[in-house]
Amino acid sequence: MSREETKLRNAPEDFGFAGNPFDPQNDSIGHFWGIHETRDYMRARYGVVEALMKIRTREAVQATLDHLQRLCRGDNMGVRSLVPALYIRLCRDQDAYDFVRWYKKVDEDGNYDWGDMDVPFLDTHDADVFEPVQECLSTYNLNHTVALTLIKIRVLLTLKTINDSTAVGSLVPPEILDGIREQLASPAIAGNEQIMHEVKTGKSMAPHISKLKDQVDELYDAVHKQNKYF
Repeated sequence: MSREETKLRNAPEDFGFAGNPFDPQNDSIGHFWGIHETRDYMRARYGVVEALMKIRTREAVQATLDHLQRLCRGDNMGVRSLVPALYIRLCRDQDAYDFVRWYKKVDEDGNYDWGDMDVPFLDTHDADVFEPVQECLSTYNLNHTVALTLIKIRVLLTLKTINDSTAVGSLVPPEILDGIREQLASPAIAGNEQIMHEVKTGKSMAPHISKLKDQVDELYDAVHKQNKYF
């Protein structure tokens, strides 16, 4: 990858494009795949990503994310399929959910200009992980459907843990129990004000657990329909 990058950085201005594509003044960032001369570099960079994904450390996962972002907004190499799983491995479920929801919503009318670097990009934040999934299941690719499933399962298990914490209620003061329940809430749960109010006030999570179970069942069915061998 370093060799290909050096070749591009030292390219003359008449080398098929306006000189060094890494220079922000050349307006190449975000359009790399559209510049034919950068494709060997992009393939080499993807090779680094594949190698990093085999390393089971947090640093390697973060480095993989860093490699995947920014250079080609149109995502001709399909890296969008990898990103949610990487966020999940970093326990950044809310970021994973926001990423998937942005790609679901951004081009529903087919008018999003992937080549315009001035339009909003990946600007979905704090999307509701408890929202229904049925109306949009058919439009997700398999990787994103699996990511949604894993996120919902993790939130479901966390809510069960919060609910189970009430078993120690008679052993500790109420304010300590409320603090324990609040600390158990993941960022994906903490972003929902209604549920966090219920967590802090000791209410049962049973209704939310029931809804999430139904959603997980829907997602399992969706994954099976998209790939029965998964």
